[in-house]
Amino acid sequence: MIDGIRFKVCGLTSLVDADFADRCGADYLGFNLYTKSPRCIALEQFRAMAPRLPERKRMAVMVAPSTGELATANEAGFDFFQIHFPHDTPVATVASWSETVGAKRLWLAPKLPPAEDVAAALLPLAKYFLLDTFHAAGFGGSGETGDWAKFARHQATHPLHTWILAGGLNPENIGDALRASGARFVDVNSGVESAPGVKDHAKLKRFVVRLHESHTSTAAPIIQR
Repeated sequence: MIDGIRFKVCGLTSLVDADFADRCGADYLGFNLYTKSPRCIALEQFRAMAPRLPERKRMAVMVAPSTGELATANEAGFDFFQIHFPHDTPVATVASWSETVGAKRLWLAPKLPPAEDVAAALLPLAKYFLLDTFHAAGFGGSGETGDWAKFARHQATHPLHTWILAGGLNPENIGDALRASGARFVDVNSGVESAPGVKDHAKLKRFVVRLHESHTSTAAPIIQR
């Protein structure tokens, strides 16, 4: 946490990068299990890394998993589960994820077209909601920024939930993103990389510095949830 702003470093593939994210103050370490992602690691690789990982919250990033796949990931020792899925996924499917790992450990990341908001029926199923940039071809990882005003509206309308801003965040735009969205929890990935799955330590350090600078320059009230 940097001045009350929590952040997750996602798409980690190595112990070196996980250790550096820890030293930078990351609250969560994200590991992508989606096989179509260029940052994907196998579950066996995570299990091998786990004993040597820093004592930070460990996040499994998945796309519309079966309950069996989710249960297997749960057994591997993840603390939280970030699940991306089409916005029209049946509520019963999302409820099965919530039942498998618990609403307090679940980050729901619905793939929202521009005209769509998070469905009211999903709100009781998770404590955390991640809003990423929409692009028709995939689930996150585009490097493009999202709709910051839409994020601000969701956060203001549903203050009892925790909202995480994702999508194209980097050292150059994080200050603008925080001011426009009101986010107090962010997810950074491609914006601090030299290649997919390889973190650029200088960029990540600069990102953290800009998080601090954005707080001190705006003097906005910090809302803890």
